[in-house]
Amino acid sequence: MNYPTPNYLLPVVLGGAVVTVAAVLFGLHRALNLANWSTRDRRRAVSIGTVLLVGWFFAALLPSWSGFYRTAPVGIPTIQYGLLIPIVVGVALFWRWGAFRHAIEAVPQEWIVGVQFYRAEGLIFLLLYARGRLPAVFARPAGVGDVIVGLLAPAVAIAYAYKLRNSGALVRVWNWFGLGDLIVAVSTGFLSSPSRFQMFAFSAPNELISAFPLVLIPVFLVPLSVLLHLASLRKLRQTETERQLSHPLLASERS
Repeated sequence: MNYPTPNYLLPVVLGGAVVTVAAVLFGLHRALNLANWSTRDRRRAVSIGTVLLVGWFFAALLPSWSGFYRTAPVGIPTIQYGLLIPIVVGVALFWRWGAFRHAIEAVPQEWIVGVQFYRAEGLIFLLLYARGRLPAVFARPAGVGDVIVGLLAPAVAIAYAYKLRNSGALVRVWNWFGLGDLIVAVSTGFLSSPSRFQMFAFSAPNELISAFPLVLIPVFLVPLSVLLHLASLRKLRQTETERQLSHPLLASERS
């Protein structure tokens, strides 16, 4: 069924992605201002971060707009490239490029967590499902999971910022729940979309998820969310390691 794309999706999805890019860059700029970096290093890091994130956004936008990710019922999907390549590149940059890693490490944990409030945009999946435009097997778990992760993000960030009891464990659970939500959403979205690998929703396939502008969610916002979760988990582990090293008696009691 080739239904026309709802007109309201363009401002909601595209606008949400632009706001997310702006929020991430604002967080990076603010974090480096508080990190006592030299003016030269700070400007260089922000410039590089801006080029990378904005460049990635347009690298996701152009093929999405051209219909590159749309597939036929007997075709081979292409959406996995837009999803997986940014994650692999992002992890590689973090491990191999010291300046990039130091810039990310300078961002406070509470900002890495709180910025994912944008995940509440997953409400659009539930609205489209209610209008019969997305299959239940995808829209229900993806929509509900994203809304929960997004609404909890500010609360978890505030708890960590104020060092509430067990806030570190709360951040860890929130991250793993967020990653699990993404895995479920990607899996059900992939298997309910028209392609030779489709397993669900044959009577009403998930066509919108690979069409512009909704496809920007799996090829831009999903990999961004995965990278933010990984950065948050690594930062949490690093903080806990530093805490143990600064309290050797505590570390020996745990061993």
